[in-house]
Amino acid sequence: MQSKTLSEDQIRDYHRDGYLLIKKFCNRQEVDKLFTTAIEDSNMVHQAMEVNDSSGKKSRLSLWFTPGNDVFGYLSRSERMVNAAARLIDSNAPVCHYHSKLMQKEPKVGGAWEWHQDYGYWYKNQFMFPDQLISIMTALTKANIENGCLQVIRGSHKLGRVNHGFSGEQVGADMVMVNNALRTMELVYCELDPGDALIFHSNLLHRSEANLSEYPRWSIISCYNALSNPAYNEPTLSWKTPVEIVADDAILSWEASPFSNADFLKKEDDPALKETGWEKSVDAS
Repeated sequence: MQSKTLSEDQIRDYHRDGYLLIKKFCNRQEVDKLFTTAIEDSNMVHQAMEVNDSSGKKSRLSLWFTPGNDVFGYLSRSERMVNAAARLIDSNAPVCHYHSKLMQKEPKVGGAWEWHQDYGYWYKNQFMFPDQLISIMTALTKANIENGCLQVIRGSHKLGRVNHGFSGEQVGADMVMVNNALRTMELVYCELDPGDALIFHSNLLHRSEANLSEYPRWSIISCYNALSNPAYNEPTLSWKTPVEIVADDAILSWEASPFSNADFLKKEDDPALKETGWEKSVDAS
């Protein structure tokens, strides 16, 4: 996409469906650099957390709050990302980076994620306005039905927040409401090629199956909040810090720092999260 402005049709589609798929959001060279960094950066590898699904299969994720001068920071701070978020968030206020996470579903062992809304988690952080929260998933590997691509219920963001509760180590949406939504609205499998992006509303119901294929399913998800959207139970500061935008070519052209200083989320950092289940404040896909 390279800093092109979203069209009026794309904006309309997002508000109607709750999501927008953009092909070739990042080019092949950018994806290669991001994926290589994800595999080789020791800090990123060390900070990955395992999450079990209801069958015991495991997915891994690394989550950090402040976007830095590393390749993933350059992606989440890039003009193409921030401008897309700004056009779709229901606010004229500056865009802030809430957090980013590297999602890792390895072949044969990568677990499923339950049906959920991101705002089902973020509501507990007392963000006031779900229309001012948005996620942008960029595929680092091919995502298809076989390796557990994201599934969404088209238009389900218009349901408002659905009640959520624990399912194993994950937090999932009330399945009565989910099943009613599936009877009423269209289920869509969001298959992506490396570099494609899926942008989705914080109230969109989504899930993913376990990866039973021979191939990994990795993606980077950057989540954004409008400065006009206060969070009264969120201890980090990134959600209210406007993004310092960088050029789209920063990923390939600028010198990048390692992740040694990144403010990663850790299970053991917060006793309250250990006590009640850390995933309650972390969305996953």
